[in-house]
Amino acid sequence: MIPLTLAEIADVTGGQVVGDPSIVVDAPATLDSRAVEPGGLFVALAGEHVDGHAYAAQAVATGAAAVLASRDTGVRGVVVGDVTRALGQLARHVLDLREDVQVVAMTGSSGKTSVKDLLAHVLAPDGATVATKGNYNNELGVPLTVLGVDELTRFLVVEMGARAVGDIALLCQIAPPSIGMVLNVGSAHVGEFGSADNIARAKGEMAEAVGADGVVVLNADDPRVAAMRARTEATVATFGTGPDADMEVGDLRLDEAGSPHFTLGHDRRRVETTVPLIGGYHAMNAAAAALAAVSLGLDLPTIAGRLATAGAARSPMRMDRQVRPDGLVVVNDAYNANPESMAAALRAVAAIGGDRSVAVLGAMLELGADSDDAHRRIGALAAELGYARVVVVGDDARAIAEGAGDVAELVPSVDVARRTLPASLTGDEVVLVKASRGVRLERVADALLEGTTTR
Repeated sequence: MIPLTLAEIADVTGGQVVGDPSIVVDAPATLDSRAVEPGGLFVALAGEHVDGHAYAAQAVATGAAAVLASRDTGVRGVVVGDVTRALGQLARHVLDLREDVQVVAMTGSSGKTSVKDLLAHVLAPDGATVATKGNYNNELGVPLTVLGVDELTRFLVVEMGARAVGDIALLCQIAPPSIGMVLNVGSAHVGEFGSADNIARAKGEMAEAVGADGVVVLNADDPRVAAMRARTEATVATFGTGPDADMEVGDLRLDEAGSPHFTLGHDRRRVETTVPLIGGYHAMNAAAAALAAVSLGLDLPTIAGRLATAGAARSPMRMDRQVRPDGLVVVNDAYNANPESMAAALRAVAAIGGDRSVAVLGAMLELGADSDDAHRRIGALAAELGYARVVVVGDDARAIAEGAGDVAELVPSVDVARRTLPASLTGDEVVLVKASRGVRLERVADALLEGTTTR
């Protein structure tokens, strides 16, 4: 974080200083008192179940320079009327101080984290890069990410999520993008938005937020995204599989590990590359990241070379392939799920495991009225792809079992799956573990992977 005194923080947020106004905050901000860094800012939020103000003294005792809070906690800090709003104001102030930082923001129904990881990996050798960690893509996570910017930062890569129309616009006010990316419009959160058209309306706020001197990166293969060209005065650049895309994906093939090999074509130049991640869909993710990197001045051969070394850049529980000592392959993709990402993961693992493939699937949440049909379609796809077993965890996902038919097994809970599944596998299988984050299906992957080494 750029060093700021408590007096400066209070001035930016309209707050009141408690303690010495000359105290300097010069380390990242956090909501977790256990994760405070020396010199950092502890952000005290009063939530439904936990009140961060109760941990303010502990945070200062373990090294926090100060506390941002909505009431006096008895320790040094700044008291504001609305902590979330103040956090956003503080983040925007940091970016206003660092006008030379290139901000790349991305949104989409799926693929945000993968594209963010790939792009951050590609950009890092050219300058200090700050990127979203974990699921920090909302009104709290985005400013916390921004506050990681310091005097050396050159690139800021920010993932932005939305649960309502207006969310992306608000986040772009906190972190105004010089490059804004819209990856796709799918059915994630359709239960909250009401329709895919409403999701497109929300995601398109990214295009509207980029100024005339910026670049908007759009998916040419997604009609709803391609139509966002009309919503911006910025330069528009597209990625896709067709010849009219500015960054064209071609000659896609998978190796034995399920990693895509493909060509990228841009400005009459074509290069071969690969991404050492599982799934052919990563070719499109790579094209999106490559187009953003080209827009920032990197050349295509350099980008292709860096993409080929991007395996270590992945976030946890995102098609994370690990191997048990007896040879069992577990692909942990339990970070989140929607119909599009579930189908892509099923296809990716089937390409590796063939008739040795096992799917351990939980519910896809927030799908609205179409939820049961969407789950049945996923079950039917797993059966069509030749999965030997489809283990469905939890009654909320029962429709997957209905769709999968004879290869399906319904397990009542994650705890039961943890206890029973490991003993039922021989070690020859390739197992996909996937569900929405709220299911916490990664616990099944953990139970399968005791004594594991990553490969």
